[in-house]
Amino acid sequence: MTSGGQAVGAASRRAGVVARTRRVVIDFTASGCGPSRFIAPVFVEFAKKYPHVFFLKVDVDEFKEVAAEYQIEAMATFHFIKNGVKVELIISAKKDELATKVALYAAQTAPSASS
Repeated sequence: MTSGGQAVGAASRRAGVVARTRRVVIDFTASGCGPSRFIAPVFVEFAKKYPHVFFLKVDVDEFKEVAAEYQIEAMATFHFIKNGVKVELIISAKKDELATKVALYAAQTAPSASS
């Protein structure tokens, strides 16, 4: 069993490695946040629909260091990462707005039919 600090460090390193090598959508959430609870099942559906995009959920109460690193100040916050660089930010739990952005982002990363 690891200590909380080691778990946070490992989670941050893993998120960093994935974000540098793939396109990632990070959902910064909090268990006590109504908008976060509302959007959670929608985010899970995105992960199923777009398997070529890495969807990562970070509980800001559990991983305070990661939340601080990404300067999270409100829920629900979504970071879109491409090759380790934030390319888009949404601070909202508006399902339609998020669905549009995710679909556009996923289309940019879709595997070609020839691969």
